[in-house]
Amino acid sequence: MATLDLWSMAFVFLLATFVGFQVIQNVSRLLHTPLMSLTNAISAIAVVGSIIIAGEQKSELSTVLGSVAVAASVTNIVSGFLITDRMLKMFRERRPQTSGAASSDGKRVAQS
Repeated sequence: MATLDLWSMAFVFLLATFVGFQVIQNVSRLLHTPLMSLTNAISAIAVVGSIIIAGEQKSELSTVLGSVAVAASVTNIVSGFLITDRMLKMFRERRPQTSGAASSDGKRVAQS
C-alpha cells in the first residue's frame, strides 16, 4: 500500500478547496436549500466520526482534536440550518395588509 507524503496531501487539499469553491460559487440561488441539506448531511457524518474519535481516548491529543471536531461540525450544522431558514423566508409570499380597502383612485379608505 502506497503512502502519501505531506506535499501530496497538501496538493490534494488545495485542489479540492479551489474546485469546491468554484462549484459552490456557480450554484444557482434556487438550488441553495437542497445544497445546504446535503452539506448538513455530510456534517452529520463528520459529527458521528468525531464523536467516535473523541470517545476512543487513545491519547489526550486525539481526544482534544475529536472534541474540537465535534464542536466545529455541530456549529456548521446549526449555521447551515439557520442560513437555510433565512433563505426560505426570502422566498415566502408577502401578504398585503388588510387594514383598509383601496378606493378607485388608489387612496386607502377606512372600513366600517
